[in-house]
Amino acid sequence: MPTLRQINRRIKSIQSTAKTTRAMSLVAGSKMRKAQLLALSHRPYADQLSNLLADVVHSLEAAAEVEGDLHPLLARRENRNPLVIVLTSDRGQVGGMNTNLIRVAGNYVVQHPTSQIIAVGRKGFDFYRRAGATIMGQFIRLGDYPGFDDVRPISLLAAQAFISGEVDSVNIVYPRFINTVVQRPELQELLPAIPPADDDDKSDEYIFEPDAQTVLEDLLPRYVEIQVYRAILELAASEQSARMVAMRNATDAAQEMVENLTLVRNKVRQEQITKELLDITGGVEAMNN
Repeated sequence: MPTLRQINRRIKSIQSTAKTTRAMSLVAGSKMRKAQLLALSHRPYADQLSNLLADVVHSLEAAAEVEGDLHPLLARRENRNPLVIVLTSDRGQVGGMNTNLIRVAGNYVVQHPTSQIIAVGRKGFDFYRRAGATIMGQFIRLGDYPGFDDVRPISLLAAQAFISGEVDSVNIVYPRFINTVVQRPELQELLPAIPPADDDDKSDEYIFEPDAQTVLEDLLPRYVEIQVYRAILELAASEQSARMVAMRNATDAAQEMVENLTLVRNKVRQEQITKELLDITGGVEAMNN
């Protein structure tokens, strides 16, 4: 059994760790509110942009104005050389979020051994570098609240690789923010850009200026950029939420360990007191005899 001094040292060490994890939880909680607001406020724009893209594509297909592919980003090819954009955090202490993201991306890479990787975040980059994967690009230190200009190079790299024929598809793996406790890893096909299915009951008609083809040429690159930016915002919100929950759980676990060690300390102290009393009693009896 450990001595009383050793137990006291362990209690002090765990209490110090609990203070650190409690502070990290509070910091993550303050950052989480802003990150969640950015992610949730961006969703309607990204969804409406997808619907607008569907309207333009369906208008062109119905008018049969263009022969062949409407745009290089819509070109469908045999998926021989896919590209996967894997979003992870730069730092750890986020529970199982990074592990789940890497697992989802890894399952896709196993099914497509020729896949190339764009690693966003240090954790994903370190994993795929050790795994020997083909890394097309890496983007780290985007910050807690990345701006659109910070994320735009990622979408430009992926779009250029797709247009040039270097890759046949572009997929993105990111954590979709559900709530503070749940962040669900998702695999989304980014390119070729597939507009959402049109509603059969939809009867709206649009007039495009100068024409639908010109609108499509301007809209598609922006669509790719917005989808990547949306995923980055979802990552930021999920990271802060996961870190706050993980640090809170660590603090609770540390407090439970302190309580258990306190019981052990009290037991050891009582044993020492009992032993000292027995020694004193024994000494008195020996002197009386």
